[in-house]
Amino acid sequence: LDQTFPILGLTAVYIFGSGFLYFQTERERNRVRQAFSHYIAPSLVEQLAKHPEQLKLGGETRELTVLFSDVRGFTGIAEGYRDDPGQLIELMNRLLTPLSNAITERSGTIDKYIGDAIMAFWNAPLDDPDHCRRACEASLDMIARLQDLNTVRQAETTARDDAGRAAPLRLGIGIATGSAIVGNMGSRMRFDYSALGDAVNLASRLENLTGYYGVGILVSDTACRLGASDLAVIEIDTVRVKGREHPERIWAILGGPDLKADRAFQSFRDRFSTALDAYRQKDWASAKDRFGALAEAAAPYGFNDVIERFVDRSTHFGWAPPAPDWDGVWQTQKM
Repeated sequence: LDQTFPILGLTAVYIFGSGFLYFQTERERNRVRQAFSHYIAPSLVEQLAKHPEQLKLGGETRELTVLFSDVRGFTGIAEGYRDDPGQLIELMNRLLTPLSNAITERSGTIDKYIGDAIMAFWNAPLDDPDHCRRACEASLDMIARLQDLNTVRQAETTARDDAGRAAPLRLGIGIATGSAIVGNMGSRMRFDYSALGDAVNLASRLENLTGYYGVGILVSDTACRLGASDLAVIEIDTVRVKGREHPERIWAILGGPDLKADRAFQSFRDRFSTALDAYRQKDWASAKDRFGALAEAAAPYGFNDVIERFVDRSTHFGWAPPAPDWDGVWQTQKM
């Protein structure tokens, strides 16, 4: 019996089978790369491509840290470009690129862009035990990169004698940590990898509240506790946001460990905490005096609007006290 043809046949089957499996694996990897290349850092994309079994696209419930960012007063800024929409598009790209890099460089997943706003989250599609910390660090980096962009824009407009477009961009960022559903969502014709849940809603509300309090970054109590323990944070208020029954303690992130160790900051933080305690104890006269005395010290930390809010509230409650069962929670029906 001539064994040449059986051996050649088995060899051909082996080569064909190996090639088929290889191309099938590569096709799966390319599918993962294409699906996530615009959302997360390239290093994470490659990790997903090598281990697609870690990915669950059908939807799953997990703890996420969610970030929303938005440019304050962008409608007015865009009006200055009404006769030159191409320049507005260029400005948007110059804005969103560094902000997105600050997120993806810290393993964040960009969910979507909504005009000048960004929604991102951490701890999906891959597990990240430091998701709270990374989100808080990303928020500080976003503020720093925006300041750099403002400096460059100011120099450019000065050189062109075009001061009308030199208005600095200001960012508001809200961060919340909690349970959410994450996976492919949408219609049969179009879907995206996205997240839904209480943490998403809360982060969006906190981003809106940055405009009310005049601060750059607001974080939920859980996100602050898990991700900002060594950062310069100050508890601002306890609020009940629109559409949410449970109140939430909210914190402002003002800087990193260096600022936290600064004695001037520590003094301001302690004095603000004392004034907030007087406010919650319904000692309106003391609260008003203590907050008012912080007006000058608040300027370096961008807390002027916060001080003004509490002085106004203390004055109002001094004339018209809240109900006896008032729990110190500020109701934000519109935010």
